[in-house]
Amino acid sequence: MKNIIKTDKAPAAIGPYSQAVEVNGMVYTSGVIPVNPATGAIPEGVEAQASQALGNLQALLEAAGTNMEQVVKTTVFIKEMDDFGKINEIYAGFFTEPFPARSCVEVARLPKDVLLEIEAVAVK
Repeated sequence: MKNIIKTDKAPAAIGPYSQAVEVNGMVYTSGVIPVNPATGAIPEGVEAQASQALGNLQALLEAAGTNMEQVVKTTVFIKEMDDFGKINEIYAGFFTEPFPARSCVEVARLPKDVLLEIEAVAVK
C-alpha cells in the first residue's frame, strides 16, 4: 500500500504528482525546488537556493516520518556544473557521514527557472 505525503512546509506540487510517496517503508520524494513555501519567493544565488531546496527536502522528509539521516540516495539537478562546488558546501551541511549515494546532473532548464532541484529516497 502506498501513502501519499503532503505538507505545506515544502513547495506544493505544480503538476499532476505528489510531493512524496511512501511504499514498504521507503519514502520517494519528487524533485524539490528552492521556493519558500510560505511566500512563494525564490532566493537569489545558488548557495541560497541550495539551502532553501535542502531545507524544503528536510521538511518534506519530516512530514513523511523520516529525516535526512535516513536518506539513502539523492539526485541533484543543476543548471550550471560550475556551481557544483558551491552546492556541495551547502549539501554537506544537511547530511552527515556516512553520506547517501548521489547523482548530479547538469540540465538545460528547471521549473520556475531555478538553479537546482533535488530528489531523495529515504528509509522510514
